Amino acid sequence: MAWLLLVLAGVFEVVWAVGLKYTEGFSRLWPSVITLAAMAVSVGLLALAMRGLPLGTAYAIWVGIGAVGTVLAGIWLFQESADFWRLFSLALIIAGIIGLKLGTGR
Repeated sequence: MAWLLLVLAGVFEVVWAVGLKYTEGFSRLWPSVITLAAMAVSVGLLALAMRGLPLGTAYAIWVGIGAVGTVLAGIWLFQESADFWRLFSLALIIAGIIGLKLGTGR
């Protein structure tokens, strides 16, 4: 269950990171409300996941999911670059996430 909570926390991290772009510096009401709510849900789920997972593993995977998801969202939504080095770097982050999961033994 802790792993599911952690993945959901990472997904909500992507939502709030992308939402920041739409808030235009928190000058737009509804994108700002959605972004702040996603922040609260993301951190809350991370806290719940940490009940059953090591701190370093949970935090690093949460950040990794957020980073990978946000870059992919930027490519998809904002036509950001998808060149070799960006995708290669994402692959390295994903490999690190998998390694941390395998190293946890849970």
